[in-house]
Amino acid sequence: MSDYIFTQLNFVRNNTLQLASTVDERKSEILLDGFGNHIKWNLGHIYFVQEKFAFHFNGEEMHLPPGFGELYAPGTRPEHGADGGFALAEILGLLGGQMTRIETALSARLQEEVKQPYTTSKGLHLSKVNEFLSFCLYHEGMHFEKIKTILHLIEREDSRN
Repeated sequence: MSDYIFTQLNFVRNNTLQLASTVDERKSEILLDGFGNHIKWNLGHIYFVQEKFAFHFNGEEMHLPPGFGELYAPGTRPEHGADGGFALAEILGLLGGQMTRIETALSARLQEEVKQPYTTSKGLHLSKVNEFLSFCLYHEGMHFEKIKTILHLIEREDSRN
């Protein structure tokens, strides 16, 4: 099971990075009507939540640049066209190195109880390392789909102009 959860996490992350590599800085900060967040926020949020679920609830230090959580934690929203100075390339770099750090730190600890169990907003109780990592698959998949939708709408609008 150890190898498989990391295979899945890497598969999902590689798809996210592949899609994000098609987005430029301008498109990443477009805040469409009807959407609370833009592409860059979704990418930063994926990184933030994965850090929190892999490290914070285990009582370990998260690897976050100063000010990152204030921009990408659950419940935050970007200003129109502004993102507090984090470049898209910086966020993609963080996302690109995150899976290796998580696998190195946690591959032998998947069945461990975490120091701080957590119940998600949808009511799922998480108490073991593997449960938190498995939930990250769902979480990143949701945001991957939002990114795809936002990008599709931006490109459709660009093609009309």
